Order: sequence, then C-alpha cells, then structure tokens
Amino acid sequence: MIKTNSPRTARRDFLKSCVGATASLAAFGGLNPISTSAVEAFKRSGPPRFLLSLAAYSFREYFIHGNRSSAAAKDPARQIDMFKFVDYCADHGCHGAEVTSYYFPEDLTTEYLLKLKRHAFLRGIDISGTAVGNTFTLPKGAKRDAEIASVKKWIDRAQILGAPHIRVFAGNATAGNKEEAKKLCVEALEECGDYAGRKGVFLGIENHGGIVAEPDGLLDIIRTVKSPWIGVNLDTGNYHTDDPYGDVAKCAPYAVNVQIKVEVQPKGKPRQEADLPRLMKILRDANYQGYVALEYESKDPWKEVPEWLKRMKELM
Repeated sequence: MIKTNSPRTARRDFLKSCVGATASLAAFGGLNPISTSAVEAFKRSGPPRFLLSLAAYSFREYFIHGNRSSAAAKDPARQIDMFKFVDYCADHGCHGAEVTSYYFPEDLTTEYLLKLKRHAFLRGIDISGTAVGNTFTLPKGAKRDAEIASVKKWIDRAQILGAPHIRVFAGNATAGNKEEAKKLCVEALEECGDYAGRKGVFLGIENHGGIVAEPDGLLDIIRTVKSPWIGVNLDTGNYHTDDPYGDVAKCAPYAVNVQIKVEVQPKGKPRQEADLPRLMKILRDANYQGYVALEYESKDPWKEVPEWLKRMKELM
C-alpha cells in the first residue's frame, strides 16, 4: 500500500522545497538583486585591489561649467572641461576619472554623455563614478521629491556613461530631530537604491557632516537600509573627531568608493598632512577592492595633484 501525505503535510513539504530552491538561486545570483536584507559589510574574495582615480572636484575652480570662483577667468590657459579632465587623468596614469556632476553643462544632453564616454574609452580611462549634491532629510513634499528625482536623473546619466557609482549625501537634522532625519534619509536611499539597482549603479553615501558626521550615525543608516546597491563613499578627510583614522577604519568594510584627501583635521587640532601609508593599510586591512580617487582640496592642484597621484601609485 502506498502511503500518501495529507494536504497539510504536502503543503508544508512544498514550502520547504521552495525555501531550498530560493536559497540555491540566491547563491548563484538567480534572484532579483533589488530586494534584500539590511546592508552588511562587504565580503570580498581575493586580496585587496586598488584602482587609481581622480575626482574632478580637485580642479573645481578651473572648470568652465559650474565654476564657483574667478580662478579660471584669471588664468584662461588653465580652463578645462570634462574632456580635458579625462585627458589629464590619462596623461597622469590614472585608471579612472570621477566626473563630478557640478561641472557638466547646464543643458546636458545624452549626446554629450555619449561623446564623453567614447572619448574616455579611446583614452583608456574608466568613468569610475560621478557625484551629486542632494539632501535626503527634507520633509515629505515637493522639495524632497525634487531631490529624489534629481538623483534618479543622475542614475540614468551614470548608466549612459558606464559609471558604476554615484556619491550621494544624507543631509542635516531638521529642527534637531535626528531620528526623523535618519528615517527620511533611509526611505530616500531605499527608493533611490531600488532605482539604481535596476540600472546597475551603486550609491555611496558620504561621511559628509550632518547626520553622518560621525561613523556611528553613518553606519546606523547603512545597516538599516535594505538594498544591495547602497554602501559608503568613504572620504578620508571628512572626520573631525578625536580619532579620524580609527573612524575611517570603522567604515572601510562598507565602502563602495574611496576618496583620498591629502589632509586630516582631528578634533581641536589644526589641519595636518594625511598619513597616506596608514590610510592605504586601513583599506588593505578591510580587503577593499575598487576605485581609490584623489580628491584634492588644498593649494594649487596643477602643482600638487601630480605629486600626490605619484605617491598613491607607489603605495598601491
């Protein structure tokens, strides 16, 4: 006599088989990569691997588009656009170029983006990422919707450029309510992260003051967000705490992009030159693999950037 399962038992066995199949699919990347649990530190196989990049922000005073000072006007010979910036990255041995959104033409078109992508490819340069200015802690309403729409627009543009990463900001606490600000930021990151994941673009939230001025605030948000396309854009010069290097080390395992600053400023102390070997060791200890972009903010970039790129290459 053949024994048959009851309807309840059959249903239970079916659900078990579904769970097992789901686990197998996940292991082999067969599931939708958009929905997932909270972000955890990245587990990367293999040894640390660094790709040298340069942030366009390093030459912020010399771009003909979005220029915020008169430096370029005073020295027309040093005026640059994104095409010349990509050439500069190629000429100085970079692997990638981080094309900050602020310095594109206001009437930016798909044709311009494709032309830049082609130019970079022919110069052997990756577009390592871009960076936007946004606030995710605004209360719900038209202004907040506009911030989210702007980030999504740049996700579309990053996809056209072939850029794998966009630097985003969190924002400040409205009326000092950090918990509400965190909630608003997480919601915006999850919405934009879902959209970014469908385009194959990572969003890196930068440790850039406001509610992420210290590592605990940043990591609390990162660990709350439910998206595999969200990580930390680790800026090594943005912590002004008692132990900036220790704080960088806390965040390094969550990094999807790294921006190296040439100076640090511990709490209550003047600015001092960054300990570059120490920063590189922190990244190695975290088994970081990806782009490491110089973001120069000090004196004369035309004089200093080549020397700092050389020092980074020697350590990488």
